[in-house]
Amino acid sequence: MPINVRLVDYRDAAQATALVGLLDAYASDPAGGGTPLDAVVRQGLPAALAARPQAFSVLAYDGEHAVGLVNCIEGFSTFACKPLVNVHDVVVLASHRGQRVAQQMFALVEQEARRRGACKLTLEVLSGNAPALRAYEREGFAGYQLDPAFGHAVFLQKKL
Repeated sequence: MPINVRLVDYRDAAQATALVGLLDAYASDPAGGGTPLDAVVRQGLPAALAARPQAFSVLAYDGEHAVGLVNCIEGFSTFACKPLVNVHDVVVLASHRGQRVAQQMFALVEQEARRRGACKLTLEVLSGNAPALRAYEREGFAGYQLDPAFGHAVFLQKKL
């Protein structure tokens, strides 16, 4: 059966359950930090995403089983004076890796980003996640830099 991808309706109970289950699987994996989602997050995430018009997600299904997820958050590029879309989470179950599930999800992400008038997609990936890096490069993602003399961008965080 072919993989089917669709935009998530956060208010649909089955889709919300699939989203939370896939994100929890990712969070529990060493590549996602190795810690399951907190119960408060599992319970509240679909409604919190639904309340944010700048958020959208894509689910991939193999038959009736959700096997992939991409969560996206719209931001804004001041240099382009247009929206951008940050790909915040990419999840493909181990059983479906290497089958181009991410490629199919990214096609729908790009379609939705273009519909929103976005000038680019952004994402961050851990440098040791070689399979993900290869998948993203196949999709046209590349390191960010302006003037090569200043080097490439580095992703930083400060927890609050």
